Amino acid sequence: MNKKRILIFDDDAVILEVITIIFEEGGYEVEISETSHDIIEKVAQFNPDIILMDNWIPNIGGVEATKLLKNHEDYKHIPVIYITANNDINTLAKSAKADDYIAKPFDLDALEEKVAKFLKD
Repeated sequence: MNKKRILIFDDDAVILEVITIIFEEGGYEVEISETSHDIIEKVAQFNPDIILMDNWIPNIGGVEATKLLKNHEDYKHIPVIYITANNDINTLAKSAKADDYIAKPFDLDALEEKVAKFLKD
């Protein structure tokens, strides 16, 4: 069986490490990025099944990076779960055209459930 692929954009090394371990143990293939300006290249290279996107990420931020993806004909179908500590996460996720969102600090089980919901065949 092919492993599902998750691409994570976050500039917090601790969060990246924790999420990577959790999802790799869950049987996913994980790729990480600490910048978002090259989202299209990263997606083209890794071909993820889902993307986790932090709001506060260099160089262009999560909203702009997600918009780039959602406006791209080849990649707009890839679900994006928006992750941020911002109080206005609902509005941010909508303006970014994200498919779903989860607030930081998040419950890892809740994050896994959200990802699984989008990736169930």
